[in-house]
Amino acid sequence: MFHGISHIDLQVVDLKKARDFWSQLVGFAVSKEGEGYAELDSGNVAIRLIEVPAIEQTATLRLSVPDVSQAYEHLLQQGAISRYEPMQTPDLQKIACVTDDNGHSIIIWRALSEDEWGFVPELHKTGDWLPDAEQLVVNLLSHVPAFFRMLARRKVTRVVEQLAKADDSPVTREHVIKGYITASAKVTRVRLIKPLLAEGINPEDYQAEFDYE
Repeated sequence: MFHGISHIDLQVVDLKKARDFWSQLVGFAVSKEGEGYAELDSGNVAIRLIEVPAIEQTATLRLSVPDVSQAYEHLLQQGAISRYEPMQTPDLQKIACVTDDNGHSIIIWRALSEDEWGFVPELHKTGDWLPDAEQLVVNLLSHVPAFFRMLARRKVTRVVEQLAKADDSPVTREHVIKGYITASAKVTRVRLIKPLLAEGINPEDYQAEFDYE
């Protein structure tokens, strides 16, 4: 029945000023315009600026940005009014908020990387782990880039637990080392040498795992 959201309408009292703000300062391209309106391409949903004598209704837009603090300062320098400064939220985002000349709220945000969380997430464990084994896998995974770490954590944990199950044993350091190596694609295992050495582990002792197909 419905095809999704096509436009978000923003009431503005000065169309040219609002168009310049959203196109030149925010960076949305003008895709269409006519008497009393302008449409901008936000990358997913179109924004339609509609000129009115007085603002009757304001809106809130969330804009994803790579650097919240930089975007926040940029908007303030261009006349936006601060509602709240950049901060970290409980749902692991960094956000800030300003309002434009027409009273519309602009929330600028990005998801925090795992390195910025301030805590180490729990492993998705289903079996028993010895404490030193769990600490080792956390240490080894800390060398994985934050963007890929969640996926790596799940895969390594699964492989490690499969090895322990085959031995009918709790997860040990040996299971962690072997699972950490074999969970990676063979062509990329050379990247594991440095993290292993950092944990006092000699990669040459696990050549069979490095050769595992």
